[in-house]
Amino acid sequence: MKTKIDGIVPVMITPFTPENEIDWEGYERLIEWYLANGAEALFAVCQSSEMQHLSLDERRDLARFTVERVAGRVPVVASGHISDTPAGQREELAAIAATGIDGVVLVTNRLAGLADGADVFRARVEDLLSVLPSDLPVGLYECPAPFRRLLSEEEVSYCAQSGRFTFLKDVSCDLAVVKRRLELTRGTPLGINNANAAIAWPAIQAGASGFCGVMLNFHPDLYRWIQDHGAEHPDLAEELAPFLVLAAMSEAFGYPKLAKHYHVRRGTFACDHSRAVSYDIHERFWALDVILDRMDQGAQHFRGRIAATGAAAAAPKQRRHIA
Repeated sequence: MKTKIDGIVPVMITPFTPENEIDWEGYERLIEWYLANGAEALFAVCQSSEMQHLSLDERRDLARFTVERVAGRVPVVASGHISDTPAGQREELAAIAATGIDGVVLVTNRLAGLADGADVFRARVEDLLSVLPSDLPVGLYECPAPFRRLLSEEEVSYCAQSGRFTFLKDVSCDLAVVKRRLELTRGTPLGINNANAAIAWPAIQAGASGFCGVMLNFHPDLYRWIQDHGAEHPDLAEELAPFLVLAAMSEAFGYPKLAKHYHVRRGTFACDHSRAVSYDIHERFWALDVILDRMDQGAQHFRGRIAATGAAAAAPKQRRHIA
């Protein structure tokens, strides 16, 4: 049986100590924060986790720790797919798959280059699937680093019809593309989970299987509410959606270090050190804490409005399975 990955799926950040080691106690508190704020699955060892700056041992340990601490409360998927070589990719994905995760996520720019066609993509996919357990769900991630490679319609259809893929983190940032992919995957196990805040609400309305964007590190409960209750409260949803879009513009201010600073402010962990963002975000982006203050103020305003409806975000759903 395959665990279905959908709904509100935070891309997890990785806290580090000042000595540049993973802060495991802080990471455990972060896991509990995600779960308490409406996460329906967790995506570990992704770009937000700074996977390109983690050793294979760290990527494996991060995935295993997440599975152990979540303890079946929601599904956990992980990637760690960063190698340039076929042998390196087989090694790292096999290692991640052995950690007990509910799904392993392939990065599309590791499967083919920008100039490569569907034949190259398909051959690489089939090679990697051969080293993964046949009953392990597989996802796809159009990771923007080191370059964004969007799947062609032919590639989406191939993955959908194969029956092996259950999750696509869509980074097209294009509602028309999302809608077309929903058509291509209808009746298959492959769900389209949009990553772009600008189209989050209309993508959900169109039938996307949730949201998997960076702003789930700030106010995942608001995305959970708009997914679960937006259709019942359309006027409030249409007011909330622009706030979510505008708040998401802060991603440009040194994410993922920005998200780490946000969690240092709220006491989740103690250090905002980032391997991916080495510069001082406060020096580069002035009045950053004022921006975060106002973001929190806006989020609290909408939480109050939501509470008044009696339709607060639901508790995390139990894991689901598909044949």
